[in-house]
Amino acid sequence: MEELFLMLEKEAEADKQKAILTLTILANHPSGIGDHSTKDFYDNSREALNLFCSAEERLHNIKELKKIILDE
Repeated sequence: MEELFLMLEKEAEADKQKAILTLTILANHPSGIGDHSTKDFYDNSREALNLFCSAEERLHNIKELKKIILDE
């Protein structure tokens, strides 16, 4: 059972880092966006924020579930 929670945690952590990297690139290197429209920029920003929030929520919920299921 511990392996299941470890996998879920690592997946959420990876998504969180992906979101941070994306937002860092968008914030610090907007010229890297190239020929994309501002709509693409906004959509990518929202998508990265949603990924970050989802990952944070999943990490919190995994911690709570571990307490319940594994009695930690």
